[in-house]
Parts: sequence; C-alpha cells; structure tokens
Amino acid sequence: MTVTALTGISQLVTNDPVHEYAEASSGPLGVVLDAAVVMDGDRVRWTGSATRLPSGVDQVVDLGGRAVVPGFVDSHNHLAFAGDRSDEFAARMAGESYSAGGIRSTVAHTRAASDTDLARSVRRLAGEALRQGTTTIESKSGYGLSVDDERRSLEAVRTVTTESTFLGAHVVPAEFAGRADDYVALVMGEMLDACAPLSRWIDVFCDVGAFDVDQTRAILTAGMAAGLTPRLHAGQLAPGGGIQLAVELGAASADHVTYASDEDVEALAGSTTVATLLPGAEFSTRAVYPDARRLLAAGATVALAADCNPGSSYTTSLPFCIAVAVRDMRMTPAEALWSATAGGAAALRRTDVGRLAVGAAADLIVLDAPSYVHLAYRPGVPLVEAVWRGGERVSGRAF
Repeated sequence: MTVTALTGISQLVTNDPVHEYAEASSGPLGVVLDAAVVMDGDRVRWTGSATRLPSGVDQVVDLGGRAVVPGFVDSHNHLAFAGDRSDEFAARMAGESYSAGGIRSTVAHTRAASDTDLARSVRRLAGEALRQGTTTIESKSGYGLSVDDERRSLEAVRTVTTESTFLGAHVVPAEFAGRADDYVALVMGEMLDACAPLSRWIDVFCDVGAFDVDQTRAILTAGMAAGLTPRLHAGQLAPGGGIQLAVELGAASADHVTYASDEDVEALAGSTTVATLLPGAEFSTRAVYPDARRLLAAGATVALAADCNPGSSYTTSLPFCIAVAVRDMRMTPAEALWSATAGGAAALRRTDVGRLAVGAAADLIVLDAPSYVHLAYRPGVPLVEAVWRGGERVSGRAF
C-alpha cells in the first residue's frame, strides 16, 4: 500500500479534542495549524504538525495552504426515487403549505421506473454528494411502498452504500387507503422479510399524515426482531410522541425534531439517540427551523444531514446545510461542521468515519479556503477543492 502525506495544510480539523497538537481554543474540532496528514492505504496513519512529519512516506502532496476537514457523514437521505416534483416546489414558493401527501406522487414514478433507471438515479445523486465532500452516505427506501418496489429500491441503494434503511412505513399507499392497519401488517410481515437482508436500519415516518406512535412502535419492534436498528422521522410537521419513542427504543437517531417539547429535549440529552437536523427541508418548505441551540445547550448530540428527496429537500450539499444551520438554526460554524461529520457518524453509530485520527478511514475534504469557517462564511461558493475517500483522491484537482 502507498503511504501518502498531505502537507501545506493551513488548518486541519481532526475532531479529536485531545490531539497533542490541537489548538486549545478549538474544542471538539481539535484543530491543528500548519498541519500534515499521513495516509497508509485506506487509513489514517498520523496527523499533526508538518514540522513533525514522520519518515517512511512514499509520496508527498502539497495542498498549498488550504484547510482540510473530515469527509462529511450524511446520515439521512432518500435517494431511491424517480420523477420530479418541481411543480410542487413552485407551488409552495407561491404560498401553498407542505404536507406528507406529495410522497404518493413520487411512488407512482418510482414503481414505473426500471431497475436500471432506479440504480442510475441513486448513483447520480450519491456521486453529486461525493463531489461536495460527502464520503459516507445513508439512504432509505420508501418510495416503492410495495414488497417488490421496496426491495428493488434497497438493491439500488446498496450499489452506493451499506448504510441502507428500510422505510416501507413512509406513508400508506393509495391502494391501502382506509386500511392503514392492513398496510402496517404488510410492512411488518412480507415486506420486512424481503427487505431486512438488504438493510442495516429500519425507519418510520411518525407524524401527522403518516403513522402514529402505536403503529410506529409495532413496526420498529418487528424490525428490531429481524436484526435491524431503529431510527425514525419524528416531530417534523407537528408535535407528537415520536421523539420520546425514539429514546424509549434506543433508536440511533430521531430526525427532523422541529417540534420538540422540553421533555423531548431532556429525553434526547439523556440518551444515546442523536437529534438529526435537516435544514434543507425547512429551507425548501418555508417551515420553522428546529432550534439547534436549545438542543445543544441541553447536551443532546446533534447531527446535520441533507435529507435529499424530490419533495421537500432536493439537495445533496452538506456545505449548503452547514451555511443554513449557522444562519438560521443558531449554530456556530464549529458546531455545524462537527454535526455534519462526527455528529453524522454518531447517528450511524460509526467510529471509523467523521474524524481524522489514527486508524480512522482516510476520508477527507480539501477546501479552497484557509479555514473551515468559510463553509458558512461563503455560502453557495464551491469550496470543496478535492475529496479523498479511503486514501484515494476521488474528486477534484490533483495538486
């Protein structure tokens, strides 16, 4: 394996707060100035001051004074779909409100798509995310809502990631109108049997217009019995019991959490369940943003994710989400970056990504900027100069 050193790093974010070379004031980010990174194959061998670069390096790449941050870890997406809902977006921007009903229009297009077209769409969106720095991505099913279409959606997801989530309980499909309990039984039975082998996670949209707490508990419990780990959509559209249920079941994450009571925030802060915030959804629906400051002040672990989907957040850009989180969700640039890297890793229960430490995956982003702060300071500017994943440059310039 080739041992590669990246030097000429103005600012290295390690997400290691006890790093021996970290600036004392950098907190959880563990920022090292005038730094270098040594990658041995697909793993990080060493990080620290460039003046202490170890021997045994095969090649050196000078990054010319740019900042380096861990690859983004995007823990919430819906990449397996077909069709377009730009008309719906335009209508919302003209003043119409968002509801979960729009999901059903994507279901029809997804069911009509071929396996090849579905996989091509997933790969296109995952590649788009990678070019913007996302080196670890999660994706759900949820636009098939039949046994066969959920299965093939997950097969498409598995072409780009092992972080696959069975979301058969996204909404009740049209053919089960008025028979929600029958659909829940299908999800817990034949659909789960077909999809569990292709999934790591199970998710439910627990909200108005989707599934209630009792239905959600039943589905998640069945998934857990099949070996899947729960995560869930909770509190996006209205207050409810989804957040408390996530904590009760030990879910890896409760996602959206826009409508969180004081009791919900306290429960999250006292648990291992990550509060995953999805600013692209509020941006694209003109909804109220969740109060990240309230969650952080309580001690909850917070992640940021893109929530790429055709209806309410058609973006794959975590730099965009970072900028919005800082501007509209009361996060600092440091908190937003941590949440898009280490926070996302926590939401996926991963310790090998979201940080640049010895033994971690050699996944990193070179920014065309001297500081990570520019991710929020220069919104909309394509600052991702290059991306390394598994120790190989997969996007951007060669330097």
